[in-house]
Amino acid sequence: MRLQTSILAFGAVAATAGSAAAQTEIEFWHAFTGRLGELVAEQVETFNGSQSDYVVTASHKGNYSETLNAGIAAFRAGEQPDILMVFEVGTATMMAAEGAIKPVYEVMADSGAEFDQDAFIGSVKGYYTTNDGEMLSLPFNSSTPVLWVNRDALEAAGLDPDADLSTWQKVGETLDALKAAGHECPMTTAWQSWIHLENLSAYHNVPFATQDNGFSGTDTELALNGPVQVQHIAQMGEWAKDGKFIYAGRRNEGGANFRAGECALFTESSAGYAGIKAEAEFDFEVRPLPYWDGVDGAPQNTIIGGASLWVMEGQSDEEYKGVAAFLNFLSSVDIQAKWHQDTGYLPITTAAGEKTKEMGFYDENPGTDIAVMQMTTNEPTANSKGLRLGSFDQIRGIIDEELEGVWAGDKTAQEAMDSAAERGNALLRRFEQSAK
Repeated sequence: MRLQTSILAFGAVAATAGSAAAQTEIEFWHAFTGRLGELVAEQVETFNGSQSDYVVTASHKGNYSETLNAGIAAFRAGEQPDILMVFEVGTATMMAAEGAIKPVYEVMADSGAEFDQDAFIGSVKGYYTTNDGEMLSLPFNSSTPVLWVNRDALEAAGLDPDADLSTWQKVGETLDALKAAGHECPMTTAWQSWIHLENLSAYHNVPFATQDNGFSGTDTELALNGPVQVQHIAQMGEWAKDGKFIYAGRRNEGGANFRAGECALFTESSAGYAGIKAEAEFDFEVRPLPYWDGVDGAPQNTIIGGASLWVMEGQSDEEYKGVAAFLNFLSSVDIQAKWHQDTGYLPITTAAGEKTKEMGFYDENPGTDIAVMQMTTNEPTANSKGLRLGSFDQIRGIIDEELEGVWAGDKTAQEAMDSAAERGNALLRRFEQSAK
């Protein structure tokens, strides 16, 4: 990759610098393993090699939920890291953790660092800023769901691999044909709540929760049991019953099935690109997430998943200066462009996306720009800006349980979504009381 030269040059600065008398250590806790863990380690190594004042120490602390819990426990023990990776559904929890976090805009201002919040793309920035536009945490790995297609599987079933899959109606026709041809896994999914309820709602411009999906207050209630959501879950339940949708698990268990060539269609994060490109031995492509034709306002825009970097309170001024330098490094054009190209995560700045396009990456890797276009074609609405709900990790667990009841044929979609709303609202009331 052509960016590699500039990044290696960036890191070579240390080779000509004398060893520092004392470097300030910056602790960074994250949730990445595998290829993504390797790429994070590469970023840290490049930053450490580019200057001699600070050294970032990166530590893996488990999956997203485990990393958040580790950070909370460490803060209570007075042993918190400087930087904590928190997945997007933990945003409200971090905002409510009074005294635990130091907003990024304050870190940058206090450190005298140059930092332009307007450089970040709106659909990403809006998730992690106050209503006044002040950035609370730094967007790091931002993704959005797309449709992955095994072109070889479609051809083997006698189908046109270029068939229109833009709507769920068209997807249904393809699933029918795949099943008729004897395909054992016409479609699977990762992250079922994120894709098939949270993003479904945003993409069709209907609320997932009241109070602008939680952005306007904590006195919010779930609205995931509306007509659009129930219709979609009911159809997926029918596909599950007919063996056209194969449920593999709550997280990304279905990814292994798709990468192995077992499944024809796969709804998953755009960040699946890194693993699929590395492992798939078949012709694959990425398509936009389907929408239901006939729903007013669809397709609107999808919302982000992934995580942001929160700066923890209780550190020294020198550590905060190192944090500011590292965060600026991570959001720099070359580093962001390479991260986007390597992983499939969105470029968090407009300049990084433009550089990627100028390099010809999208021409050489068709479809890798779909996630960006899906997020930026339309200006986000109150229904499609994102979600900011307390206790949302636990609420997702409730949603997963209710969806599994539908896939198993034990509940109707309406029963499951009504139950998810009732049970989730009880957690929201508890969070509202604790946040006062």
